[in-house]
Amino acid sequence: MRGLLGRKELPRGEGMLLRPAASVHTAFMRFAIDVVFLDAELHVVGIERQVPPWRMVGKRGAKCVVELPAGECSRRNLEVGDDVVVVQPEAQSSRVIAQRSWSRQRPPILR
Repeated sequence: MRGLLGRKELPRGEGMLLRPAASVHTAFMRFAIDVVFLDAELHVVGIERQVPPWRMVGKRGAKCVVELPAGECSRRNLEVGDDVVVVQPEAQSSRVIAQRSWSRQRPPILR
């Protein structure tokens, strides 16, 4: 699987869902990313911000990972405990949005 390797950037508002995954690496990448770790119910269990190229990060208990442009987690105030929803738009590509649980609603992470 190639993922983000070979890309020059990950545009703001885009991301990549990797399932199953509990860790990722940024070897051979050209830019930093934010990494969001999710459990089986798509709850955020960990966040690594601004992961530079040539690093490896992981989270015990994570079942999938969302890779986002560096700074996106801070821009959207994403926190551990938030819920993530994967939606299928008409263009047949997945879009990932994050929202707070019922007591802490907020706008989507990706549009």
